[in-house]
Amino acid sequence: MYSREHMNTFVSGMVDTPSDCFVTYEPNSSTLNIEVRSKVQSMYGTSINDLAYQVCSDLSVDSGRFIINDYGSLPFVIQARIEAVVRQCNPKLQSRSLPDIKPHSLYPSSRKRFRRSRLYIPGNQSKLMLNAGIHKPDAIILDLEDSVALTEKPSARLIVRNALRTLDFFGAERMVRINQGDLGLTDLEEIIPHPVHLILVPKVEYADQLKIVNNKISELMQASGRTEPVFLMPILESARGILNALSIAEACPNTVALAIGLEDYTADIGTQRTIDGKESFFARSMIINAARATGIQAIDTVFSDVSDEVGLEQSVKEAKSLGFDGKGCIHPRQIQPIHEAFSPSPEEIDKAKRIMIAFEDAQKKGLGVVSLGSKMIDPPVVKRAETTIKLAIDTGLLDMDWNR
Repeated sequence: MYSREHMNTFVSGMVDTPSDCFVTYEPNSSTLNIEVRSKVQSMYGTSINDLAYQVCSDLSVDSGRFIINDYGSLPFVIQARIEAVVRQCNPKLQSRSLPDIKPHSLYPSSRKRFRRSRLYIPGNQSKLMLNAGIHKPDAIILDLEDSVALTEKPSARLIVRNALRTLDFFGAERMVRINQGDLGLTDLEEIIPHPVHLILVPKVEYADQLKIVNNKISELMQASGRTEPVFLMPILESARGILNALSIAEACPNTVALAIGLEDYTADIGTQRTIDGKESFFARSMIINAARATGIQAIDTVFSDVSDEVGLEQSVKEAKSLGFDGKGCIHPRQIQPIHEAFSPSPEEIDKAKRIMIAFEDAQKKGLGVVSLGSKMIDPPVVKRAETTIKLAIDTGLLDMDWNR
């Protein structure tokens, strides 16, 4: 993995990595020269060469020498890697080389959409992005933080930017986890003008941290002419963040969920994360209560052992029982078990149907009191039943006209 300056040579890329490329740029006063070395040279060498010259034209580069070692990368990755090395050479460069926005990239999100599963993908590994949407996660997180090495971050934000403009995520909510502090604000400059739905803000400890991010997003939206909202999901990963959960949840009107990160949280309080989760019960309860108090969603941490299917099932059931609305994923095989666990059971659906029928009958009769058998039904119970019915319909477990 490289992204450094060495003897006036700038590089970006993953060496011999499928679906990636390695780009070297040597700025000099000579006429622009681009050399392409590709495993698919006979089929795509000319098109890669043409793309490289187009990127250089977009960025006003007319001299120097580029060497592009291609390992089967897509055009948007090559485009990002070339731009990354040019930006290393000229950090104040204002121009950009952007792929055309594909129609399948343009669809809205909403505050209340399902976020049962969120699949994390490292922002510099395009091969994992290509088919991510086929697995039908509720959301795909293109990660610029922990999963990307520091030297790769400048290239990763450009790859993510281009992926948002070009890749088909099959209707999944398009999320980006930015870095902390000033690095995260720089991430936003490349991400916000493009088709992203939600920004995850890591390691939030104070409401003001989230407000800084939100203000930056507002500035970038105004500058780019963007009118579609950008939602926020702060991740609480420390003792201080947990204790400030309510103020963080209340900080910005476009916050739609609170998430918890237990690896960092347990390290912060000086303990080990366990399967039964006793050490994090307080923190998770704080997340849920802060979320419910402010009318947003509560999202549980990832389950990090991909091979432990039994442990995943136990973890998801516990999360649902505590009141969480969703959970992070680090592998596509975790998506379906999470969806099944967060979907209403047949017993829950049947109970919700009976409550809604009783409520509607009482409404028709003008009764102020709703009863089901010998039990009285109060408004929170009806609201919970409505949520269960909606979830059952939206997940295909119940027909839209179930009560006709």
